[in-house]
Amino acid sequence: MNYLRRFLLIVFHSILYIFIGAFFLVGLIRTGILIHSRPKTFLPEDVPEAPVALVLGAGLNRDGSPGVVLRDRVETAAELYFSGKVEKLLMSGDNVSQYYNEPGAMFDYALSLGVPDEDIVLDPAGIRTYDSCYRARDIFGVNQLIIVTQAFHLPRALFICNALNIEAYGVSADDANYNRRGYIFWWAREIPASSAAVWDVYFARSTPILGQPEPIFP
Repeated sequence: MNYLRRFLLIVFHSILYIFIGAFFLVGLIRTGILIHSRPKTFLPEDVPEAPVALVLGAGLNRDGSPGVVLRDRVETAAELYFSGKVEKLLMSGDNVSQYYNEPGAMFDYALSLGVPDEDIVLDPAGIRTYDSCYRARDIFGVNQLIIVTQAFHLPRALFICNALNIEAYGVSADDANYNRRGYIFWWAREIPASSAAVWDVYFARSTPILGQPEPIFP
């Protein structure tokens, strides 16, 4: 019985130490990504000019219109466009079916804000942030861009694009009064998501859905 108890204690402590080590590593990765992104994050009026703004997708309302988070991203991107910071808007999001189309919703909303349709480019296969950055480079031929998303998401997006050799700057689209509980959840979710981003970039190196090149600037 004493041997069994000793064995169980060893197993318990081993699992506990592994858990603590993993928790520390995940926190360290998130901290590193936050530090990396800080000098690359700007206010809309201060961000360096770039050819393209990469607008990352987010949830839609039941009627297919952009949710509040996505509206803020499109509005911020339109602000960059009208101020001359960018020439084109690359709307990258999930278009899993004809009933769910983030890029299409972004396109319609940008048009309603006055952005000309010839300066809006759609990427229907930006299912993940990694996919959006990868496809911006390999499909749309973009090597310099401004990422537009919320502050909780921006550090990870900047890390991924920079790791894929894209010169990326970031502008936060936090314009609305978001639900406090939801915003805390989004920030918390970024902790494991940051570790997943490191895995994608340095270890998995997966290739997203590609296709024929469609350079924005032929």
